[in-house]
Amino acid sequence: MRILRCVRSLDPETGGPTESITQSSVALTGRGHEVELVCLDPPGSPWLANFPVKVHPLGQGGGSYGYSRSYVPWLRDRGCDFDAAILHGLWQYTSFGGWRAFHRANTPYFVFPHGMLDPWFNTYPLKHLKKIFYWPWAEYRVLRDAAAVLFTSEQERRLARQSFAPYDCNEIVVNYGTAAPHVDLAAAREEFFREFPQLRNRRLLLFLGRLHEKKAVDVLLEAFTRLDDRTLHLVIAGPARANKYHTRLEALTRRSPTAITLTRMLRGNLKWGALAAADAFVLPSHQENFGIAVAEALACGTPVLLSNQVNIWREIVEDRAGFADDDTHEGVMRLIRRWTNTPETERAQMRTAARGCFDRRFEINRATDSLLSILQRFAAKR
Repeated sequence: MRILRCVRSLDPETGGPTESITQSSVALTGRGHEVELVCLDPPGSPWLANFPVKVHPLGQGGGSYGYSRSYVPWLRDRGCDFDAAILHGLWQYTSFGGWRAFHRANTPYFVFPHGMLDPWFNTYPLKHLKKIFYWPWAEYRVLRDAAAVLFTSEQERRLARQSFAPYDCNEIVVNYGTAAPHVDLAAAREEFFREFPQLRNRRLLLFLGRLHEKKAVDVLLEAFTRLDDRTLHLVIAGPARANKYHTRLEALTRRSPTAITLTRMLRGNLKWGALAAADAFVLPSHQENFGIAVAEALACGTPVLLSNQVNIWREIVEDRAGFADDDTHEGVMRLIRRWTNTPETERAQMRTAARGCFDRRFEINRATDSLLSILQRFAAKR
């Protein structure tokens, strides 16, 4: 098959689906399929320099919406060359422009909402009001006319129905995931400790991801300092931003400087080394559609401590690969206490279960099988 994927940006610091799109595209090309990506990143962006599949960067879209004059003409000109197109995300011009180009074309298109229909986002009144006006003539049509709307969990599918009306689309739940680390984890762990020697021989709880309020990093820091557990050290790894939220996180970190380390964003061996070195991975998000870093932690055999607002928490708990609780200070404190009170023999069993959970549910080839079966089914109807 020839597959086109459309996404606003492939910058890894923006978070979101970039890592899974990359790994999935590599897996597809490894099976002999042709995959190309179109994005609104500026040509010459450093994160595109060694991208493993062909990318067409059309230049920075205007404003937060990302309007691009060249996007729809490019899709109309090139879209017929592909057997299927995938639109990643909503509320950006990449989705509505994709609808403009494909809804009357012969090439079927599919939509990954990536959690962007979660009712949690309606807690922002002004943004929600804008979306209410925008919905009937834009995103509603994007979903309605798609060959299928692809959800990465049953929970995401159920929540999507609660946000906006009218709502009408062909819902399909697909497997989702990422690739296992192709590095020597022992060597990566040692590289991590050489970079951060103060963390060696400490029991580490690790948060790795965007430092955004929906991730509840402030809740994690406040809960951790209230626990005052001297057996643990908390590592917060994410890209620094010049904003009030990051300033607040830095202030919270200073409350317990010997027990909390705030690092830069970690990539490559340092990322895998941190995940492998951690006693447990922590993600207390107020809203999380999937959480690629959760799957990456599981791939390293690291148990995960999640809020019950992470849509895959049930699968984690069912496989005994981690614990889940509320996305509150009390919930996070219970999570950490439960982990520290778990006997070492049981924690060792959970490390084995973590890798098993990844292999069964989130390994990239399983996700690729699931996606391919859907694309091929609809492409055969052309």
